[in-house]
Amino acid sequence: MQQIIRKTELDKLTVLKDKNLIKVVTGVRRAGKSTLLLQFQELLKAGNPNVALISINIDLPEFRFLAEKNWKDIYDYIKIRLQDNVMNYVFIDEIQNISEFEKLLEGLFVTPNVDLYVTGSNAYLLSSELATLLTGRAFEINILPFSFAEYLEFTGKSANPDRAFTEYMRRGGFPEAVGLAESSENLAYAYLKTVFRNIYENDIQKRHTIYYETSYIEVVNFLIDSIGSTVSSGNMAKVLTANGKKIDNKTVSKYIDTLVESYLFYQVTRYDIKGRQHLATQEKYYPVDLGLRYALLGKEFAADTGHLLENIVYLELQRRNSQVWIGKADNLEVDFVVRDKNGYTKYIQVAYTVKDPKTLERELAPFTKIPDFNERLLITMDYETGSHNGVKQMNAIDWLLT
Repeated sequence: MQQIIRKTELDKLTVLKDKNLIKVVTGVRRAGKSTLLLQFQELLKAGNPNVALISINIDLPEFRFLAEKNWKDIYDYIKIRLQDNVMNYVFIDEIQNISEFEKLLEGLFVTPNVDLYVTGSNAYLLSSELATLLTGRAFEINILPFSFAEYLEFTGKSANPDRAFTEYMRRGGFPEAVGLAESSENLAYAYLKTVFRNIYENDIQKRHTIYYETSYIEVVNFLIDSIGSTVSSGNMAKVLTANGKKIDNKTVSKYIDTLVESYLFYQVTRYDIKGRQHLATQEKYYPVDLGLRYALLGKEFAADTGHLLENIVYLELQRRNSQVWIGKADNLEVDFVVRDKNGYTKYIQVAYTVKDPKTLERELAPFTKIPDFNERLLITMDYETGSHNGVKQMNAIDWLLT
């Protein structure tokens, strides 16, 4: 195993270096945020061995004493270590663990000669009151577990990507889990369970009132088992209540919000392609990593491969800085309406295989309802490629590695 250089994210940090912005690296716990900042610090040192660096990770024993301090004490701790007349690069890991951290950020932001980088495992960093505080002052870089390309690089399995992709769908891309899975998949899944437990206890339970943990876990399992399906809190509450887990839709909605806030799930809203308007109901939720699905549910992936592939495609679109919605075209659904980083729109359908002519017809049908001529893409695991009346068919592995 080798360390993976997160080139895309490092390039962003390099471009933003010395800009008057707080660089906020967000994402689920254990996805590699701290490693990314360490890699960036190495880049800074390579450019200037005497660069002024201050790095704080309150989870480490040497900084544990700061966990009990208030924001002003931590500000003073940093302030007296700043060097005069040079740019000081200040790194703070898991900033949300500091009480009133927004005041600390604001204080450091206005301090001369400070270039500030922080990580956070909770979307509150860029929401509600803090969003107002940081408007125009912060740039978010969201980091995900390994992409398939990174998985191949990390495991050294580039020579046999088809077999590796089957593993990737089952194991996911959390760096530590990928390494453990090479010795024992059971160890990897045990690790992923501890990751979920850590997120639940530190990013959810400490911030929100969870009345019944068993009901909360039922909501988690329901979402994981509903990949690729539209979800409403009302329907979920009815299903869970019918199965003996009495819960109301407001509680379900609150629980879902906490899962999105902690980056365990990503919410995708619907978009009416013909009406050109966003719709407020029937969202989809994609887990941040498919390894969590197997670890928490213990389900084999073979029964739902199409939706699992859809999940992988969605996460890759996120990595490519795309805006993504579920498309509605009359009474049909387009898996993804995508606006890329250059502002171009495309439409994507995902299916594990379309070798059956009826399946191919079903997957192509939504495209016929779209009135414009933007790019249309059908992503499958089939080796066959080509075009169907202007719809380009592409192999998923080729697309992921392009």
